[in-house]
Amino acid sequence: MRLVLAALAVCLAAVMSGCGHAPGYPSAAKARPSEVTDFATLYNQNCAACHGRNGQNGPAIDLGNPEYQALADDDVLNSWISGGIPGTEMSAFAQSAGGMLSNRQIDALIAGMRKQWSVPNAFGGAVPPPYEQPQTADPHHGEAAYRARCAGCHASSLEQQITSPTYLALVADQQLRSIIIAGRPDIGQPDWRHDSPDGKLTTPLSAQEVDDIVAYLGSLRNAPPSTSTASTAQAGR
Repeated sequence: MRLVLAALAVCLAAVMSGCGHAPGYPSAAKARPSEVTDFATLYNQNCAACHGRNGQNGPAIDLGNPEYQALADDDVLNSWISGGIPGTEMSAFAQSAGGMLSNRQIDALIAGMRKQWSVPNAFGGAVPPPYEQPQTADPHHGEAAYRARCAGCHASSLEQQITSPTYLALVADQQLRSIIIAGRPDIGQPDWRHDSPDGKLTTPLSAQEVDDIVAYLGSLRNAPPSTSTASTAQAGR
């Protein structure tokens, strides 16, 4: 009798444990998408397609670059993630702006970036030009500075033709400025201190040169094809 009762108990336990996995039976509750705060999950679902795995080698800016992480403060990152960047492919992700992410999730993304990619003294004691692009920059001076300091690399067929209106239509002035200052080490783009093809230290770009080069590139964004072609050709001289 005891053996029969023991066998029945085992069978009952098996049945009870199996019921939780039967078709149609509710499984353990999973976190709602709006409740996920794991950085890797949030980044891979929302950022990696443009910014690349580990923040590098994507079509958009190199978030994994410690210099960019040092250049852009939390308010800047929050602004871009929440509201997007008008005129570019960077859309708004905050729920308040029509996106899918809560404020808590955006904070988790920023905190995760800092933990993963920030390093102390990223600029090695150097003081970079200010983050924000001013409205008073001189595109004419910027054209001359571009020819002298940038065209040696960017006029090459092996490098990105950043004077192309097609490329410029995809990036805002502030993005151009961030790349000029912080560089994009994932694709070999040096920062504002290194402007030679071999990456050797040269005279850093001044803050004024950065201002004006960005203004010059911005002036090409909506230029007629003939003008942009001529400018590109001149840049290679």
